[in-house]
Amino acid sequence: MEYLHFSLAAIVGYLFGSIPFGLFITRAAGLGDIRQVGSGNIGATNVLRTGRKDLALATLLLDSFKAGLAVLLFWMIFGRNVGLIAGFAAFIGHCYPVWLGFKGGKGVATYVGLLVFASLKGLIIAFPVWIIVFLLFRISSLAALCAAALVPIGALLLGETHFAVLVLFALSLLVFWTHRANLSRLLKGTEPRFGQKKQADAE
Repeated sequence: MEYLHFSLAAIVGYLFGSIPFGLFITRAAGLGDIRQVGSGNIGATNVLRTGRKDLALATLLLDSFKAGLAVLLFWMIFGRNVGLIAGFAAFIGHCYPVWLGFKGGKGVATYVGLLVFASLKGLIIAFPVWIIVFLLFRISSLAALCAAALVPIGALLLGETHFAVLVLFALSLLVFWTHRANLSRLLKGTEPRFGQKKQADAE
């Protein structure tokens, strides 16, 4: 029966995560297909490239909430570990939605939503690391990668359960995978800083 619970959580979590809010929101606002803008990503960072901060914030919150809702729903019914699997599956659904040919977002907001609802110990690590790195370098991807790298380590040191740490470790690895192009640019020193592209366009 326990396997059934985990399987149900994985399926429903994936379906929650695969809802492309960024695509829906930008189309509803009359901005066309977000996949034709910037990086082609459906996440909040690419929505921000449309110049609509309100739409980017809405995308960020909704992409976070869909993982959080999956976690909360299954945690309340079947327990925390099942909820974590639902959140993990929501992350997969966001990054690889079946409706969009398995081409989705990079999962940062969805990861944050999971942390908020399922692992405050992980969030305690992720939030300040992201803020500090972003303020120092003004590079969103670098901040996300640094935070993702430290989340499972910090959560373990703060006494998080081994199952939760394992899930967080897997999610962090996936964040590096979805950011592999950004990582390549970071290593080459060509990753744009926040506001740099906008300035270049103005010139």
